[in-house]
Amino acid sequence: MKRKNMLMDQRKLNAAKAALGAETETAAVDAALDLVVFRTEVFRGLEQLAAAGGLASVEPIRRAG
Repeated sequence: MKRKNMLMDQRKLNAAKAALGAETETAAVDAALDLVVFRTEVFRGLEQLAAAGGLASVEPIRRAG
């Protein structure tokens, strides 16, 4: 772990904390980052599956932010 000092939208942080059931703001940020990394891995796998002919197509549904 590495200490970071960041400016964040407190409303978004509160919403993420509640949605993730996190006890602390740090836990909320860590869980949110885990979800972003997981989403990236899932999309990469789906793209590889589509390239191998396993799916008709994979429409991009990625959202910024």
